[in-house]
Amino acid sequence: MLRRNFLKTGSLAGVTLSVTALTSGNLMAAPTTEAIAIAANNFTLNEVTIDELQHKMKSGELTSAKITQLYLDRIAAIDKAGPKLNAIIELNKDAIKIAMAMDKERKAGKVHGPMHGIPVLIKDNINTGDSMHTTAGALALADNMVTHDAFIVHQLREAGAVILGKTNLSEWANFRSTRSTSGWSSRGGQTRNPYVLNRNPSGSSAGSGSAVSANLCVVGIGTETNGSVVSPSSVNGLVGIKPTVGLLSRSGIIPISITQDTAGPMARTVKDAAILLGALAGVDQQDTYTLASKGKAEKDYTKFLDADGLKGKRLGIEKNALRGNEEMEAILKTAIDTLKSKGAEIVEIELLKEMRVGGAENTVLQYEFKDGLNKYLSAANSKTKTLQDVIDFNKANPAKAMPFFKQETLEQSQLRGDLTTQEYIDALKITSTGTRTVIDAMLEKNKLDAIIGPTNGFAVCIDLVNGDYNNGFSFSSPAAMAGYPHITVPMGAWNSLPIGLSFFSTAYSEAALLKLAYAYEQASKKRRAPKFKTDLLS
Repeated sequence: MLRRNFLKTGSLAGVTLSVTALTSGNLMAAPTTEAIAIAANNFTLNEVTIDELQHKMKSGELTSAKITQLYLDRIAAIDKAGPKLNAIIELNKDAIKIAMAMDKERKAGKVHGPMHGIPVLIKDNINTGDSMHTTAGALALADNMVTHDAFIVHQLREAGAVILGKTNLSEWANFRSTRSTSGWSSRGGQTRNPYVLNRNPSGSSAGSGSAVSANLCVVGIGTETNGSVVSPSSVNGLVGIKPTVGLLSRSGIIPISITQDTAGPMARTVKDAAILLGALAGVDQQDTYTLASKGKAEKDYTKFLDADGLKGKRLGIEKNALRGNEEMEAILKTAIDTLKSKGAEIVEIELLKEMRVGGAENTVLQYEFKDGLNKYLSAANSKTKTLQDVIDFNKANPAKAMPFFKQETLEQSQLRGDLTTQEYIDALKITSTGTRTVIDAMLEKNKLDAIIGPTNGFAVCIDLVNGDYNNGFSFSSPAAMAGYPHITVPMGAWNSLPIGLSFFSTAYSEAALLKLAYAYEQASKKRRAPKFKTDLLS
């Protein structure tokens, strides 16, 4: 699959981030594996949900400020010491102040909704008009302090959420090199998988996936062009939602593709993901793609959650996923049995066989990346103003910016023309229009409510020498290229390595997919908190 299979790894270089001024937790000396497990399991807010936190705040048991402090302490103990997940690239020095303001509003009887007072971590390619930087993990943008929130961050603040900090990512959202390592950035170093620490948390929303899974926050936000929400969600044992392109605004997000980019919720439960999705959705005049979502977006997606939502549904299972890694096959067959037990009918299909894309997606992404990034940088509060500036910076600072892999994807993108080039127009017809036609025809021909399959294979090892390698399966491309919604739910694990089950369908079918995903989640209950194993043998 393209964009390096969206499963990459990286360096163990640490980030230069001071948390001691923000938290009361002291940084620990390197603990034993047993001590790590005890600390992980004894966390007061371990596996807590949004509903549970709201109940605690309403009863007075906890305040938003106290909850925020607990997460800041957790980050100090687990992310920067202990297992050293390195999922957080920067903390918000105003987090406690924001939480105290939300507590004051609650006390005055003003509660914005289910996200009121809830700490959220967001990926570091999303603008925040505060004291934090927005860099896409790149040293070339280390000076980028924006003045305005991205639209979805504005939505979060309006919903009463507390912006806790920003998460590390695969640099430039995994669009820098053909042999890159997922979860590594020149600004943030390498993020690790909380289940098995020498395994990759997957890209490009690696930090968000690792952080939410390790209980460094309640919910997080990632972004996806192809696989970058659903893949890290799958290998980190999370629920991830890649919405229809246009349901969530992209304004204020460092872009790759105008036709495929979207932000998306990452959570430990379907309900929490649904709550966050409702808070983020909305029409934004600066992103014309959102105009199509008018009348189709919901403020409350939780009303569609139904434990009996699989009854009478017809689901198409990708036939190609039924053969390959025997451990993945066994987990998938158990999931199919669960779906059937809840009243779903399963039909074998061959969607991937119908996908004749070739190199068209890579062509589209390179054209759109050059166009979109130049527009973003031209208005950025950074000395870096063009894609060529980024390339030149990296060449001038190779030891820091390119210690493990180079930037051939950036250089190839720079050689592309504008979006009126016939090569781009022809490629877009294959990826966007062509993929939608294939998926819609498959749904109609087989009378399907959704298409299902493993989200991807098991997490690969961190490999700085060779970069990412194929993990056996990936199911993100069809929905990604079509711009269609895609939800992954924990399906099981092998040797502590989680894997997710994907559900996707046609445009703006989020409500229907959430019903299916929730019913499966409630019937299977496969989410398990990570134990921070050092390797598969520990």
